[in-house]
Amino acid sequence: MASPKKNEPKNISEIKSLLRTAETLTEALPYLQEFGGKTFVIKYGGHAMGDVRLAEQFASDIVLLKQVGINPVIVHGGGPQIGRMLKQLKIESEFIDGLRVTDNRTVEIVEMVLAGSINKEVVTAINDAGGTAVGISGKDGNLIQAQKLKHRQRTDSNIEKVVDLGFVGEPVAINTTVLDTLAGSHMIPVIAPLGIGHGGTTYNINADTAAGAIAGAIGATRLLMLTDVTGVLDKKGELITDITARQAKALIKNGTISGGMIPKIETCVDAVKEGVEASVIMDGRVPHALLLEIFTEHGAGTMIRPKK
Repeated sequence: MASPKKNEPKNISEIKSLLRTAETLTEALPYLQEFGGKTFVIKYGGHAMGDVRLAEQFASDIVLLKQVGINPVIVHGGGPQIGRMLKQLKIESEFIDGLRVTDNRTVEIVEMVLAGSINKEVVTAINDAGGTAVGISGKDGNLIQAQKLKHRQRTDSNIEKVVDLGFVGEPVAINTTVLDTLAGSHMIPVIAPLGIGHGGTTYNINADTAAGAIAGAIGATRLLMLTDVTGVLDKKGELITDITARQAKALIKNGTISGGMIPKIETCVDAVKEGVEASVIMDGRVPHALLLEIFTEHGAGTMIRPKK
């Protein structure tokens, strides 16, 4: 018996829509061929995490990447969720240059929220979309070995001083054993940015920093950072789609890149120096931003390369 026919398009509009779909698939083909078997580290954070629709789309996009042969490694943030929990528990938060001062009590809450509720929400969303995700933290398998962050702050007199941020850390080494094992499986790692220090000390690590360190250590093809900004804008407010690491540094120096974008760009530059082919800063609020970046010619943000 012949298989039943699919519903045929009823009008010109539907036919045009189907043609656009076919064109999209055709455009994606060379990228599917190029990136098959490659590893992409994806920093997941910002508004995209807090919007239910965007979170569902993100999960389905991750499953699609895995299905077409790309190995996604997800590192998630969770600052707003941590802030809400601390507020519920009536624990005051102090920030210095955008970094949360993390004392003994706070780091316990940070670990509970990052490695607990947030990590499992992301894992569940991916599993519900048809994937097989496994949630871990940087402490598992000594994945992210860390030390206390020595943060230097400039005073009003333009003098640098080292400030104590408590249990805020920075990666000193990445043990890739766990990720190497998962890379050969059908599982998708979802990583909470916690580090393990001397004597088993837990450190809270910036998710951008953790993602960059992991991308460099495993030789990822891409570091993709989902943020709440379009990318790097020039002084006219236009998106800069492609720059080198050297150009990025020049844009910081001349003030084009400023504020909170500076550490993100520095993380991207460090990653390409460590061997990542390219880093991309993109707007996670755009539906299917990952697919637009990976499978279309125009991309979806600002790409930073070692050189053009």
